Amino acid sequence: MPKDELILQNFNELFSIYRNRFILFAYSYVDNKEVAEDIVMDSFMYYWEKRSDLADTSNIPGYILTVIKHKCLNYLKHKLYVEKAHSEINTHQNRVIELNISSLEVCDPQELFVKELEALLIDALQKLPELTRIVFISSRLNNKTYKEISADLDITVKSIEYHLSKATKFLKENLKDYLPLFLLISFIK
Repeated sequence: MPKDELILQNFNELFSIYRNRFILFAYSYVDNKEVAEDIVMDSFMYYWEKRSDLADTSNIPGYILTVIKHKCLNYLKHKLYVEKAHSEINTHQNRVIELNISSLEVCDPQELFVKELEALLIDALQKLPELTRIVFISSRLNNKTYKEISADLDITVKSIEYHLSKATKFLKENLKDYLPLFLLISFIK
């Protein structure tokens, strides 16, 4: 029998004898039958590719088992690395979720709307002529009577009515898109 055929026959016998034992060994560590089978097959192939460099190795099953051991270690280290990465991602996601929950718990949508609408109103009021703005603020925001405003600004009640009409018309035009919100907020309060 030629030398190459003898080597192949010896390898096939070695494979038949040890394959299942090696799979059980690998499986006991990696806890996955398919992975264990792949590791054993890769280890036999690794030995086959390196056989010429290992001519003086007398304990071939021991050598292959050592290769299996290292492949199992590499698999487990990689699995641990992946699990740690998933854990860190989950921890980060949990922190983001907790932060979002806390933020939503303290969020007051009415307050957000009120502040936004107040800012819009203040901006619109700044565009009014000074006397018109003062009359409007005194009447609508400070709840002063026409008589009190008249006394404070030394103007007639008719002038107050004119300035209020002018301010109301201006605000209706400039805040027309927000009018439903102003009405909603005034009913909520």
